[in-house]
Amino acid sequence: MTFENPRKSTPGLHPPGRICIQSPRMRDLRGRGVSVAVIDSGVNPEHPHVSAVAGGVTIGLSGDVSEDFVDLLGHGTAVFAAIQEKAPEAEIFAVRVFDDRLRTSVRTLVAAIDWAAERAIRIVNLSLGTVREEHAGLLEGAVGRLAEVGGVVVGAAEAGGQMWWPGSLDSAVGVVMDEDLPRDCVEVRGEGGDGVVAGSPYPRPIPGVPVERNLHGISFAVANVTGVLARGGGEV
Repeated sequence: MTFENPRKSTPGLHPPGRICIQSPRMRDLRGRGVSVAVIDSGVNPEHPHVSAVAGGVTIGLSGDVSEDFVDLLGHGTAVFAAIQEKAPEAEIFAVRVFDDRLRTSVRTLVAAIDWAAERAIRIVNLSLGTVREEHAGLLEGAVGRLAEVGGVVVGAAEAGGQMWWPGSLDSAVGVVMDEDLPRDCVEVRGEGGDGVVAGSPYPRPIPGVPVERNLHGISFAVANVTGVLARGGGEV
């Protein structure tokens, strides 16, 4: 799985097939030199699954910006940890767009992606999105601005039979979930504008907690794909 020239319309998703971080090609790669922005509910830097946070920001619904990116919900921390598990040497930033519930606005998402573009972040993890197609244009503009500086958005393409944006855009890496995949493997399916990447819907396990009682879903399939992509430096 590799990025093509970011000024082309479609990130490269080739060759089709399974990629695992313990494969000979990936085993010694750890994501060094790769920057990742996790747009979510922030991160708890003290959580035992989080080893380092490169920095972060909160972008509020009114456009206000704060340096307090501490997670109040737990979702962003679990997403952050799933990525860091696979790419422990990547430089990962937390971009908080949620406060006390998992709701935000499309304009806030656009501002968050633009924040990443202004810093030439290589991979933007968007374990959320919108099912409203009328918002696709705004999001496509932000994804395009990120592509101009060499970055790409990884987001949900489809879940529960519903298309999601911006992950279903040709210019994003679209993700679907597959419960049968191991957490350390992803699978490229299709090519070009029709390509998606499948990932496991489970985050890092919590000792003593059954997987079905832990957080799980398309959010973590996106995070697992981001982690594998970051581990390989965007080219595996």
